[in-house]
Amino acid sequence: MKFWPSLLSLPFFLSPLAAYCPSHCHCGSGIVDCSRRGLSTKSLPNSFPPSTQMIRLSQNNLNYIPNGLLDQLPQLKTVYLQHNPWHCDCDIIYLRSWLQGQQEKAVYRDVICASPEPMKGRVIMYLTEEELVTTCQYWYCNMALISQVCLFLLIAVQGILLIFIILSLRRFQTIAREARRTAKDLQYNSESYGYDNIPLHNYERT
Repeated sequence: MKFWPSLLSLPFFLSPLAAYCPSHCHCGSGIVDCSRRGLSTKSLPNSFPPSTQMIRLSQNNLNYIPNGLLDQLPQLKTVYLQHNPWHCDCDIIYLRSWLQGQQEKAVYRDVICASPEPMKGRVIMYLTEEELVTTCQYWYCNMALISQVCLFLLIAVQGILLIFIILSLRRFQTIAREARRTAKDLQYNSESYGYDNIPLHNYERT
């Protein structure tokens, strides 16, 4: 009879939320508390328990929320995001779209941009898509530049390979001609040697 109480204290009997609680967070009663943990976007948990109803991410070092992080939580109602240094550029588009899809928008009116300077103090939920898309242009320009450099390198490599193939074919043709010439010389020399070694009396009989 004393065996059962000891089992109840093991993690196997804990609630699913507590059993799958992300590291650096505290979980219980549908709440995942990750506030004041010094979390950055890179150290943010990759996922949360499916039964999560509330997530507390306030007072961390988050710049943006990775795409899709909050989409697989059907019971999620509220996420506390205040007091983070949100950087409102191309990467903040997902968070803005998620905030605009929430019913209780009043909770998110103090989720504001900390940078860049033109966006500082702006409410993320009220940013327009045009404002954020313009910040993506540098990314497209860099990608275009990288694509052009890669294309140039690819063409250069193909050119080098083509030159190598042409030189190899010419070398092979030269070797083939020399081989044919050598074969003819050997054949000619062998025939000449055969004639030179015919006994003289054979010529007299003929």
